[in-house]
Amino acid sequence: MEEDKQQLGSHDAVEADDVYSLVLELSENDPLFEKKKKLLCDKGFGMKESIHIKRSCCPDSLSTALKLMLQIARIIHLDEVELYFREVDPLGHYSTRNEMEALNWILSLVDASILSQLQNQKNGLQDLRISILSCFHELAAKNTEESRVDKNYSCDKENCLIDWAKRKGVQTNLQIAYIKGAGRGAIAVKDLDVGDIALEIPLSIIISEELVHKSDMYQILEKIDGMTPETMLLLWSMKEKHNCNSDFKIYFDTLPEHFNTGLSFGVDAIMTLEGTLLLEELTQAKEHLRTQYDALFPELSNAHPDIFPSELYTWEHFLWACELWYSNSLKIMFADGKLRTCLIPVASFLNHSLYPHIVHYGKIDSATNSLKFPLSRPCSAGEQCCLRYGSFSSSHLITFYGFLPEGNNPYDVIPLDFDDDQADGVEDCPLTNWTTHMVRGTWMSNNHDIFYYGLPSPLLDYLRRAWSPTSCTITSLRAKLECDNEILENLLSIFSGMMDGFGDTESINSRNASWDVKLAVKYNDLQKMIVSSILTACYSGKNMVKHELSKGAGEE
Repeated sequence: MEEDKQQLGSHDAVEADDVYSLVLELSENDPLFEKKKKLLCDKGFGMKESIHIKRSCCPDSLSTALKLMLQIARIIHLDEVELYFREVDPLGHYSTRNEMEALNWILSLVDASILSQLQNQKNGLQDLRISILSCFHELAAKNTEESRVDKNYSCDKENCLIDWAKRKGVQTNLQIAYIKGAGRGAIAVKDLDVGDIALEIPLSIIISEELVHKSDMYQILEKIDGMTPETMLLLWSMKEKHNCNSDFKIYFDTLPEHFNTGLSFGVDAIMTLEGTLLLEELTQAKEHLRTQYDALFPELSNAHPDIFPSELYTWEHFLWACELWYSNSLKIMFADGKLRTCLIPVASFLNHSLYPHIVHYGKIDSATNSLKFPLSRPCSAGEQCCLRYGSFSSSHLITFYGFLPEGNNPYDVIPLDFDDDQADGVEDCPLTNWTTHMVRGTWMSNNHDIFYYGLPSPLLDYLRRAWSPTSCTITSLRAKLECDNEILENLLSIFSGMMDGFGDTESINSRNASWDVKLAVKYNDLQKMIVSSILTACYSGKNMVKHELSKGAGEE
């Protein structure tokens, strides 16, 4: 590591005119600051690193510089789940999301540096930029998803919306199509590269709280204690949907009569979810919404029947509006610095992906007074262009969006609750001192060897300290093995009980089942698969431990 740094040179060794520097710094405001700081230190880096590169450096030196920057940037951009599991593939990638964030961040630093350089000093930076873009294309080639367009589906309403939007100033490199298995989606009409704008929406057609302020219901709603802008917008949209003279009539006409999110699950689907995390999430969400509705209606309709007509403000219409805003809204930072929840016509056709093309899209460009959706990785012509709704588990995506993502979702974790006093944290080792613990499918783990077992290290370390507070000082191999045998047995007990608690889905004929039952069965099967993988890892681990203990006994 130090050898790589020395090869790049420094300001002390080379005149400033012969080098350019890029500074990579971990923000002290990062909520995971201490853990990332420790990980950077373990890798031989500080909180703030200046990478100095000779302007006339050879390709090998440039490659070394980018390699160093990526190692730092990956750690800085780890989220909580990635940092907890710390799974690294042979190329040094933590995840596709993390790699995209790291590359985009470095690219932004390079672009900012290029703007600040004189014309004759940009060559080295341009070479580095080309190398970064090459990394993007390599990443895209490994994560391209086939777009299965159903040409039998008519998109007439959606095309009318696109035409209306273009007349209002929308600029787009996308067209709407029906994607098999995903519903409506946005397809690139030409090859798009990193930084290209897939979609640009003028502020004038963004549905935000300003529209409520201009309506006749605002003076009533603003006087209600606890009333939020989001609830105001929800109530406004319930009425605006039926307004034939609405400026957004074409947009409302493209919305489905039923959103089919988890919030609309029927009794049979709910029963299928017995023992799963999704059942708890759905139950809490429905109870919250029902309480919210009952606090407003029928009182508002009785007091102001002309503004809140009872036929438009039923529980069913309220639930529809909730699903609309949960599944289609975006948080947007406006030019005044305020974060607002908005509906964005056309942008709502962008589907979620574990390998998104668009990651950074939530800020109004004050220069153009528009919302831009730039690409964070290339998207080929005819490929579905996706964005990232967030680091969400499948239970959250089903509850509020109505789908189970394709592929391995790294955020499908099962949280584990332990007594806080069960084990003391190791304060001088932030990477093992976690207050919350979790597991996920062990097929995502790269290390199934003894003392690892495909399980997260923070969890194992915590359980070892619970078994013996002095476990970190144990030097005897036999004592370590006996400790692991005990914690694996405890995990088997926990997850065997969890497996027994899942509802039976084998008797359900998925082919003839309703949409919600099908989705519930898929989620139930996913939960079983995760728990089954953990049980298998524990059984396998116990066999490894038993084998090592028997070897030790033979040697004695």
